[in-house]
Amino acid sequence: MKSTVETLSPTRVRLAIEVPFVELEPSLKKAYREIGQQIQIPGFRRGKVPAAVIDQRVGRAAVINEAIQEAIPAQILAAVREHDVKMLGRPELETFPAIEDGEPLKFTAEIDVRPEITLPDLSTIEISVDELQIADTEIDDQVKGLRERFATLKTVERAAQEGDYVQIDLGATVDGEEVPGGSATNISHEVGSKQLLPGLDEVLVGMSAGDSNTFVTQLVGGDFTGRDADVAVTVRTVKEKQLPELDDEFAQLASEFDTLEELRGDLRERVTRVKKVEQLYAARDKALAELVKAAEVPAPRVSCARRSTTASRR
Repeated sequence: MKSTVETLSPTRVRLAIEVPFVELEPSLKKAYREIGQQIQIPGFRRGKVPAAVIDQRVGRAAVINEAIQEAIPAQILAAVREHDVKMLGRPELETFPAIEDGEPLKFTAEIDVRPEITLPDLSTIEISVDELQIADTEIDDQVKGLRERFATLKTVERAAQEGDYVQIDLGATVDGEEVPGGSATNISHEVGSKQLLPGLDEVLVGMSAGDSNTFVTQLVGGDFTGRDADVAVTVRTVKEKQLPELDDEFAQLASEFDTLEELRGDLRERVTRVKKVEQLYAARDKALAELVKAAEVPAPRVSCARRSTTASRR
């Protein structure tokens, strides 16, 4: 196989490839095998048809055409490797080659390639990032999160409010018919979380242990999808979330520190480390953006075509 490469632009080359007919022999043998598996000729088992018989039935030209289609991708890949072409996207044949029996296979293909990039003087790249600042409210939020993790639930003898946890039973019906899978018992639910059925949280507010009520909601799954269902809800218990007192005892419970001041100091250090990493990422992204702008990287034709197609779809 002989090949040459011609540079058409910084992002595109043309490969000219010539393959002696003798080098197509493996592809020809494969073509005969595949065609032999597809045709049925009396007196021969499928896949055991001699090449001469296949030539008579389907024609030698058809076999050569099949071999060419199988050989071209491998020959392009060999040329790409030979010339160290940094290929992007799929090669495009200018015309599909047609050859005579015994003649060499000649064809050309254009390929988008990775452009050579000349980097600018890095000392000329200047960027700025936001100053690192840690507000007390950010530490307060971290402490609040810890208190939430160590909160306890206490049963209360009062009506449910938003933020309370309730144990409930649910049962749904549509036109008096029980919804399959629409019943559940002893479910734990945070009032106001909107985690279960639409309309449930609104009806739970004001209900106490032992109370029952009904509400209407639209089903989003099952046999009654899209239908309005009557849902009966019964409250078993109402529990109030109690946060631990914010003191040194809490610091000892939630961490390895003895005082709340030490805990807040550790949280500040953690937040600072996270923000420093974010600052580094921001600096990296800005530096890369400036570098790309200064380098004026040419876009391959396939990339431009994809952007154009995406824009037209919008």
